[in-house]
Order: sequence, then C-alpha cells, then structure tokens
Amino acid sequence: MRVYVPLTLSGLAAAHGAGELGPGPLTAYAVTPGLREWYVSDDIEELEYAALNRAAAASLRMIAGTPDEARRRVVVAVDAPDGAAVADPDQGLSATSLGEVRIAAALPLAKAAAVHVDADDAEKDVAAAAAALGAADLGDDDARFTVDGAEDHELLWFGVQEIPQLIG
Repeated sequence: MRVYVPLTLSGLAAAHGAGELGPGPLTAYAVTPGLREWYVSDDIEELEYAALNRAAAASLRMIAGTPDEARRRVVVAVDAPDGAAVADPDQGLSATSLGEVRIAAALPLAKAAAVHVDADDAEKDVAAAAAALGAADLGDDDARFTVDGAEDHELLWFGVQEIPQLIG
C-alpha cells in the first residue's frame, strides 16, 4: 500500500541518516475508505493526490510546531507492506483525520518511491501559513486564506537518490 509520510527537512535528514522512517508508530496518509467517501472519486491517481495533500497539511503542522525548522513541507511516498497501515475506524469522516493511517514499525527508506518537497519560492507562503495555522483552526477566515496560500504551491517530485541534495 502506498502511504504518504509527512516530515520536515530535518526529519528527512534524520531518516536519511538512519535509513528508515521511524521509529514507529508513524502517522501517515493513504487512500482509506473515509478518504474515498469524502473525495467521491474512483480515480486512484486523484485519491493518492488527495492523500499526498493531507500529508502536506500534516507537514505544515510539524513546521508550525518547530520555529527553527526550514519552511518547506516534505512528504515521503513509501510502499508499506500489506496490512501495515491501519486506519482508525472510529475516526470515520472526521475532517482532521481523513486518510490518516498508523504504521506500527519503522519503514525502510529503501521502500520510498519518491520525496515531495516545496520549492524554495514557497518558503514565504509556508512560513506565513505556519504562523497563521492556530488562528485558522479557531475559525479566522483571513488566517484560513493564508494557510490556503501555502496549499496553492505544488510539491515538487524528487527521486530518493536526490535526498542528499535536498538536505545538504
């Protein structure tokens, strides 16, 4: 199963050094029944893109919680073993957990299919979004608009062999 693991650039550096994403348990995002129902599509590429975007939003939350972190969202696409990614059925269609899965053990970085990272020109909008996230969560429409500004930036695709250049 393809899962999307949200990280930061320093988290990617740590994973690269360790050779794995972890330790477990990990929170990741995938095409779950709840995500399928919410997105209302049978197109697997669209559903995986939606899961990737959910992971990008989780990466933004990680960035917001660490003031010294580079302001670029990071998501690693990994092929997890069948049955390793488990969705919480009690969460159902909760907007905050759509597509969210738990993985009990670390995932080898060798199983990663790609790394998705913001371009340098997204840093200003990602920084503003990270600063506005708390107010957006409380219903501030202007703050929500600022957070959406980061989401307007498409994450760039990188091969796993390019990680050293990303973290260097």
